[in-house]
Amino acid sequence: MKKSQLVFVPCPGMGHLVATVEFVKILINRHDRLSITVLIIRPTADPTVDAYTRSLTSSISFPKRLHFIFLPPHPDPANSHSLHPSAFMDSLIENQKPNVRAAVTNLNSGPDSPGLAGFVLDMFCTSMIDVANEFGVPAMVFFTSGSAFLGFKLHMHTLQERENEDATAFNLENSDTEFTIPSFENQVPVGVFPGITLDKQWKLFFFNHASRMKKAKGIIVNTFEELESHAVQSFSNSDLTVYPVGPILSVGENKTVTQGSHVMQWLDDQPPSSVLFLCFGSRGYFQENQVREIARALERSGVHFLWSLRKPPPKGSMKAPGDYSNPEEVLPEGFIARTAEIGRVTGWAPQAQILAHKAVGGFVSHCGWNSILESIYYGVPIATWPLAAEQQMNAFLLVRELKLGVEISLDYRIELGRVIGVEKIEKGMKEVMEKDGEVRKKVKEMSELSRKALMEGGSSFSYLGRFIHDLLS
Repeated sequence: MKKSQLVFVPCPGMGHLVATVEFVKILINRHDRLSITVLIIRPTADPTVDAYTRSLTSSISFPKRLHFIFLPPHPDPANSHSLHPSAFMDSLIENQKPNVRAAVTNLNSGPDSPGLAGFVLDMFCTSMIDVANEFGVPAMVFFTSGSAFLGFKLHMHTLQERENEDATAFNLENSDTEFTIPSFENQVPVGVFPGITLDKQWKLFFFNHASRMKKAKGIIVNTFEELESHAVQSFSNSDLTVYPVGPILSVGENKTVTQGSHVMQWLDDQPPSSVLFLCFGSRGYFQENQVREIARALERSGVHFLWSLRKPPPKGSMKAPGDYSNPEEVLPEGFIARTAEIGRVTGWAPQAQILAHKAVGGFVSHCGWNSILESIYYGVPIATWPLAAEQQMNAFLLVRELKLGVEISLDYRIELGRVIGVEKIEKGMKEVMEKDGEVRKKVKEMSELSRKALMEGGSSFSYLGRFIHDLLS
């Protein structure tokens, strides 16, 4: 087979970047005549993402066939932070089109350059399909969430386009209204729809990307068939080609992590499956009144815990949450002293390493898709507490469809300011830590299937081979 090259354009969000890089590494390992160039769009307000991108060139072990090109930063006009986030994201990608054209032209310029086989574009970079078309090569979309949510997104677009049924007209007061979505076995209540479908400014963004995804040659999904069998099968009668090739995770120990080592040492001294880990993603946080309810629930439950507690960013800021210099300022008086024997409160924490630790037995999570895949891979059941984006729908999938999680909430939305009370939080904490619970048993079984899917002969291994064949043949 001749030498070929692919160009990847990931979104600068942390979950999107990590999943893209891990997928690229899998491809490089699988196909020895494939070269890949990843065009990095640098973030403007997230130091975690910025640090990760800086570490890439030194941490990847495939320098000859894997290259990173850092595109010029967004011009960031003075009014960019006054833009709606959807408009800012579109502006960020649109401004990079000339830079992407120039970078790809340069890649193709050498006499010995491998032939350009195609583009692989992040789910939020679909406008780059235009650039792929200019080069006369196919574009694939890399969907960093699950198949059920992909099916929801495409089906909602179909309703909007063909049946003139505006599903986004529903608001949160209509949360009992239910929709039949082909990628879900159960009817889906509007209350767990992503907030972007319930906001007029996000609506156009959501449907534009869904429309463009339907024009791609195929969609790579970070999931595996055994986890979302119904959702994957729901695409079998459609015109779309879907490749479930996950779980795509950074499962090795991250040698660049220096923060959190004291946490790992504390975990080493805890009994197996005894610790409840609370972590809400790189952008998750709560206001003080909710923090206090969580603390009260932890103290009342008596469970051993490790809590990654983040400080809200300044109001109106696009910055990521930070760490408290003194967490006691938002916790109930004396909480840290009273729980010193059973718990730890920390700031940022190395989530994947913690979930992999034998001491961790449960996970209170915002239900970001990467977090769900990590928890399943390591066999740790989740208590669901979604915050934003498609996390409510992920929580619904986990609890109602797959029976792989317990519920603290399915429809919590951080922007509404609702406070979940101590009783409900405590109940979820205790349920997820049940040692002989049915959910724990099912998660352990799915953990084994997630590993087998990636092995030779496994479902994801086979779909990856099909993707390579379809793109390069």
